[in-house]
Amino acid sequence: MDTSALAQGRFRARRAARGSVTEGAARAGLTARGVIYLLVGALALQIAFGDTGEQADRGGALAELAQQPFGAVLLWALGIGLVGMALWRLSEALFGSVGQDGRSARKRLLATVRFAFYVFVAYSMLSFATSRDQSGGSSDRQSRDATARALELPGGQWLVGAAGIAIVAAGGWIGVRAVLRKYHDKLRLGQMSHRTRQLVDVTGVAGGAARGLVFAVAGVFAVRAAVDYEPDRAKGLDDTLRSFADTPLGPWLLVCVAAGLVLFGVFSFAMARWRRV
Repeated sequence: MDTSALAQGRFRARRAARGSVTEGAARAGLTARGVIYLLVGALALQIAFGDTGEQADRGGALAELAQQPFGAVLLWALGIGLVGMALWRLSEALFGSVGQDGRSARKRLLATVRFAFYVFVAYSMLSFATSRDQSGGSSDRQSRDATARALELPGGQWLVGAAGIAIVAAGGWIGVRAVLRKYHDKLRLGQMSHRTRQLVDVTGVAGGAARGLVFAVAGVFAVRAAVDYEPDRAKGLDDTLRSFADTPLGPWLLVCVAAGLVLFGVFSFAMARWRRV
């Protein structure tokens, strides 16, 4: 028996199995992300029209979901989906991602950051599903508390300011890449009809631009908190979204941003269906 051929066959089998698990985890995670953005966007739309007192952030979305029939099952499904997202990002950090530069140090570092982020989000969601306890508070309070602790550190103002600038840069990067349709590189475009591709572009461009804008504005608030040495200047997702209604455009800017977040949720479903993993 050719031991070399046998070993090669086992390696291919393991790689195929790992690929199938990773693909399933990625698609489950993208679907979970889509549900969360749909809920946050819908809550923000209700805020724009004065129809809710719920928080337009992850906590508010989970609370809204928990009130629905089979809410506990849905919460657990979302939490498990986000665990899948974290595992997918971990696999990208360890083995590389799709694309010509998928194994580059920059891509692996970015995957590591995303892995850490989704570990935190998945842990928060599963904790909520287990206890239904919102004692952790809204994203606004969490942002203010984290900013206050950071400002107390040596060089705290510089740390918070640098973090704020990084968030602004990340928001700009997200928005620009969406407008330039960089996500095309990750999609199986050949499997889509022309009409489907047009619809995906509408959700990808508008949704990505809205998501990037929200990130950038949240970063600006963090920079202001650092400059003024006032933790209350920092804002979470809910307060950031509400701030759009305080502009001269009134609630209509919030309506546009909220609609964009809903579209990003739909785009996440498209990514779950057609993304190359």
